[in-house]
Amino acid sequence: MSHLPVPKEIRDLLTDLLDREVTLSPSAPLAPTPKNPCTVGVYVDDRLQVTALVAFDLPLSARAGAAIGLVPAAGAEAAIEEGVLNDTLRENVYEVLNIAASLFNVEGADHLRLYDAHHIGVPLPPDVLAKALTLGRREDLAVEVGGSGPGRLSGVLGR
Repeated sequence: MSHLPVPKEIRDLLTDLLDREVTLSPSAPLAPTPKNPCTVGVYVDDRLQVTALVAFDLPLSARAGAAIGLVPAAGAEAAIEEGVLNDTLRENVYEVLNIAASLFNVEGADHLRLYDAHHIGVPLPPDVLAKALTLGRREDLAVEVGGSGPGRLSGVLGR
């Protein structure tokens, strides 16, 4: 069985990781589309079965990538305006998603690790998109990164 992190666990991780106050509130499901691009982390269990996804919309991808890498907020805002993450922001958001694997790894749950990250600007593989759109065991949140601005995230269990 896999663990679906609760909002407090997500908030605590992001607050510690980004070294900024983070607030969360419930949100409608985040659906990656060409008009709403997302960075999607794919998490697998020890048998390499896709077990969970974490999706950050463009604003959260840029803001989290900037905050963890100490990139000025203007760099995140430029990425949001252009609709694409530069290499530095991509590497930084990958690191956030990698560390986010710890959210799933609680006692009694399957051990998960980040297998891949699909970055904004690259079409999602059909199986990943289908899982990202799955309703059921998921947590959809509006995120406010202190000093940066809003974004959205989804955590989705694939089984």
